[in-house]
Amino acid sequence: MQEPIPTESTPTEPARAGRSSSPAGPRARLTVPVLAYGGILMAVMQTAVVPLLPDLPRLTGSSAAAVSWTVTATLLAGAVLTPVLGRAGDMYGKKRVLLLALSLMTAGSVLCALTSDIRVLIAARALQGAAAAVVPLSISILRDVLPPERTVSAVALMSSTVGIGAALGLPLAALIVQYADWHTMFWVSAALGAAGLALAAWTVDESAVRHPGRFDTPGALGLATVLVCLLLAVSQGGEWGWGSAPVIGLFTGFVVALALWWWQQLRAERPLVDLRLAARPRVALPHLTALLVGFSFYANSLVTAQLVQAPRGTGYGLGLSIVGAGLCLLPSGVIMLFLSPVSARISLSRGPRVTLALGAVVIACGYGIRILDSRDLWVIILGGAIVSAGTALAYSALPTLILGAVPAAQTGSASGVNVLMRTIGQAVCSAAVAAVLVHHISPVGGLLLPSLRGYLLAFAMAGAVALAGCAMALAIPGSDERDKPGRWARRRRGGPAAGRLLEGAGEA
Repeated sequence: MQEPIPTESTPTEPARAGRSSSPAGPRARLTVPVLAYGGILMAVMQTAVVPLLPDLPRLTGSSAAAVSWTVTATLLAGAVLTPVLGRAGDMYGKKRVLLLALSLMTAGSVLCALTSDIRVLIAARALQGAAAAVVPLSISILRDVLPPERTVSAVALMSSTVGIGAALGLPLAALIVQYADWHTMFWVSAALGAAGLALAAWTVDESAVRHPGRFDTPGALGLATVLVCLLLAVSQGGEWGWGSAPVIGLFTGFVVALALWWWQQLRAERPLVDLRLAARPRVALPHLTALLVGFSFYANSLVTAQLVQAPRGTGYGLGLSIVGAGLCLLPSGVIMLFLSPVSARISLSRGPRVTLALGAVVIACGYGIRILDSRDLWVIILGGAIVSAGTALAYSALPTLILGAVPAAQTGSASGVNVLMRTIGQAVCSAAVAAVLVHHISPVGGLLLPSLRGYLLAFAMAGAVALAGCAMALAIPGSDERDKPGRWARRRRGGPAAGRLLEGAGEA
């Protein structure tokens, strides 16, 4: 029997029970900033190891290939755990699972601080990858505990923390690494993680919205197999060779595992991912747009850091240090912080589809500036800031679209899948940019370095993907009534229909 399509009906009792009518008191007022702090901390954890990568082979007595796994392990663990912990949050309590994710992240930081063994370091970085689930879990909590008139702006801020943390984490980590022992960076991250854990335990209320049942263990193992095969092939393809037996085997395993997992999910009584719901255009298209936006956003950080650190002898490089390169990205994080309330206002007045499409166009404009001039520092910073502005708009709209299209009891799982799609987009972007730069190199001072043409092609590729994301966003269906600006404005003022933007459409 076909499942009923979500309509804008009166919220069900579980949704009523899970939503506070008006959080009050100093502890409740800290819920949004504390959850945002956790999101920023997650992004900082992902970027903190970047300044260490050139020196880690010497510091740990290992090879460069082994050191690359300190990044790959975090990526794989985060991709696998994000939808799994999101589903667990829907079943067992979102706050409980959020605290688990923060605890694993903090434990991983402590292990990193205590070891110089590359094997332990890789395992500890995998533990830190659990932090990737913090953002979707926090978005689900905000939907459940905040009044409707505050939810859109809070979700916009929460979603923007990914870019904010990435922009802040790189210069902070570079400064610590430059002026202190490299273990200090992980001690600092452990202290920050412990603070986030304590604050979340104190300020965040547990949501009453649950989707009980038996956890889909076969589905979780199957999804882990699918993601490991895909992301391992994408992240290591450049090093192992795209035509090598391991990479071809991984891609083959990905296809087979995906088919088996899909078959199992359609027959499971309580599936890890509700594929019938996910296949609906109002859910599937935001997920696909998240992949495209994740791809286009990540090229900015990936390429800018390399370009400004290139030697001046290349004719385009600025010869900056890793600290200087990180500081070039700092304005981008500040812009994302201040744009999150603006993006929420646009979504409330014009609809999140418009915000998402606008964000993708702004990203493409930022890359257009980078193509016109990538030699002057101020133009590089301006272009990167515009890309980040577009990312803030797009990232803030994506969870709003998802929350308006799924039942309240499945927001953790659906938000986790949306963040997962961003992660896959970033992984594919990393491989694509590496492939472009490797095929456009020139000798400089006895070294083979990417040419300016290679960087410009990478910008053009990212801009084209952003425009594809705009087209995808405009294709997301919605009723004429839902898209009228006046209806969104009434929700903002808190009229009789206030809040149905986020929850009415999600109730079957």
